[in-house]
Amino acid sequence: MSQIAKRLAELGITLPQAVAPVANYVPFVRSGNLVFVSGQVSIGPDGLVKGTLGQDMDVAAGQTAARLCGLNLIAQFAAACEGDLDRVKRVVRLGGFVAADPAFTDIPKVINGCSDLMVEVFGDAGRHARSAVACPVLPLGAAVEVDAVIELG
Repeated sequence: MSQIAKRLAELGITLPQAVAPVANYVPFVRSGNLVFVSGQVSIGPDGLVKGTLGQDMDVAAGQTAARLCGLNLIAQFAAACEGDLDRVKRVVRLGGFVAADPAFTDIPKVINGCSDLMVEVFGDAGRHARSAVACPVLPLGAAVEVDAVIELG
């Protein structure tokens, strides 16, 4: 069992199946040692988490939605690595998008739900550069979407 697989088990995390694209794009593209992972929305075992931060969702609910995005990202990482997550040398960058009311300003706190997961799973290799922006609406009505760039070793 790989080190990351052991870490996931210790955390009680079972990765979901990698989500198929919903439009004309691929889930990830590899260029050299970098893998660019398409945005993953806040979907979990109970379906798509929809909502607007600052209207019908608070920061804690947004962080939970962002964590779901992170789980879906890691599932895509696994697909890009043929199942061997120990090949992830570094989570280089996350791009976080939050459906938010114009008055809602805690966008970075919401995306911490995904960022914290990357560090929990990958340790120091999970520390990354990041953007976190608000949007009036996201695809399918999702509350949060996060994309990523990872480096493979």
